[in-house]
Amino acid sequence: MIHVDDLRSPGPIIVGSGAAGLTSALRLGDCLVLTKTGLTEGSSRWAQGGIAAAVGPADTPDVHARDTMTVSRGLADPAIVEIVAAAAEARIEWLIEMGAHFDHDATGEIALGREAGHSRNRIIHANGDATGAELMRTLREAVADRSDIEIIERAGVVDLIRADEGIAGVLAEIDGRRIAFIAPVVILATGGIGRVFARTTNPPEVTGDGLAMALRAGLEIRDPEFVQFHPTALRSKLDPMPLLTETLRGAGASLIDGTGRRFMVDVHPDAELAPRDVVARAIWSRTQRGDDVRLDATGLADLPQRFPTLFGHAMEAGLDPRQVPLPVSPAAHYHMGGIAVDAAGRAARGLYVCGEAAASGLHGANRLASNSLIEALVFGAMIGDAIRSDHADVHPESPTWTQLAAGPDRFALDDDAAIDELRSIMWNDVGVIRTGERLAHAILAIDALQHRLVESYAGRNLLDVARVVTESALRRRESRGGHHRADYPRPSTAWAASTRITPEPTRQVPLPALVPYGAA
Repeated sequence: MIHVDDLRSPGPIIVGSGAAGLTSALRLGDCLVLTKTGLTEGSSRWAQGGIAAAVGPADTPDVHARDTMTVSRGLADPAIVEIVAAAAEARIEWLIEMGAHFDHDATGEIALGREAGHSRNRIIHANGDATGAELMRTLREAVADRSDIEIIERAGVVDLIRADEGIAGVLAEIDGRRIAFIAPVVILATGGIGRVFARTTNPPEVTGDGLAMALRAGLEIRDPEFVQFHPTALRSKLDPMPLLTETLRGAGASLIDGTGRRFMVDVHPDAELAPRDVVARAIWSRTQRGDDVRLDATGLADLPQRFPTLFGHAMEAGLDPRQVPLPVSPAAHYHMGGIAVDAAGRAARGLYVCGEAAASGLHGANRLASNSLIEALVFGAMIGDAIRSDHADVHPESPTWTQLAAGPDRFALDDDAAIDELRSIMWNDVGVIRTGERLAHAILAIDALQHRLVESYAGRNLLDVARVVTESALRRRESRGGHHRADYPRPSTAWAASTRITPEPTRQVPLPALVPYGAA
């Protein structure tokens, strides 16, 4: 990895080093990647479920697209859905060419699992339930072989720099220094918002940074109220809560109540493989009544070999999944909303967004299981192509970074009690099942925390994200996909459209005078 002092010229800047960000970097080349964590961290590596792609003999991209539209509850963009479904197989082939090792069946073909909402077996796995880790290993090794991709780790990007109605770079804090990176192109691949909720499967760094920066810059936001709560996280005091992959249910594990009865058969024709929002609400409703909901995987053969990640998490918690059903709870897992982008991932002049930070139109009100990694791979590649097409010369001739006024590193959380309070408010009032009364209460409680969360960038980001999610949830007076209102329990044709918000900019970061970094 490099330091700011060693930079040549950053050219295009990519913020984020997950699947979307590194795919963009590999497609684009001659770029700088700024990553908040180390290169081996981030959300993508946590993905257990797999990658959805219509590569089986009984499957087609059209069927994949149909399943995606069905689960989206009418809010996905059919054109985007078709693009992603059609491009999926090529992305899988690309990964294999780079050395990705996926699981195979007895015939030597890629093994295909099934998850909620899918009408075909089309989920590609690696090492049973470690697909994200294998994907990120493949991408990291490919990036390491490229001398034209520069990476700065532990770089906290805190705001976008605006100029001439577009984006001209980013403001970052690195080793206590405030650095302005000026670039012709910025790609945000900053991930989701899971840490705004007390129960989440997301790692600590997932604090909604990209969405918050876009809000402050006055960019269009789409569908922020739609949050996917994964039905089966291991119910424990661990933070994040370990995910119990949906593939378990696809392999035959069942959800049981405190009496040992399978209850999902009475809820949905697909039982445990109903769409995630349906399963999450069914579990939540029972746990709120004091029921002890568990996932029974005791009948699955070779559990440690087939699901090593799950097995390890359970054993660490003192539970042997071969012997006892595992206690489960829904947990915030994925954000369907985000920064609005077009079919090429453009959000504004000079700004592209991909991965979970983007609202591309693929997911609508509810994400089809395992569509997130394939979206990251497809849009990451498309953005690289779009930038080459849109910008004849994306490499500025002059030095393009400057040190601003020195200051302490404020990117870390600095009021843990306030953060915990905010996350509890969001979980209790803006969680799996919402009401107008609870949402209104949440808005007042969020505003009351504002004075305690202005000294850290991550705290400020969580606050901005919490407010826009809650306000949008209060406005949408219906239930659809990941957004469920107990006081408006049915979908409404009046709300059969995406939420679109263009906020007034609240933080204008001006284009600084270009002084070469290190100059007197």
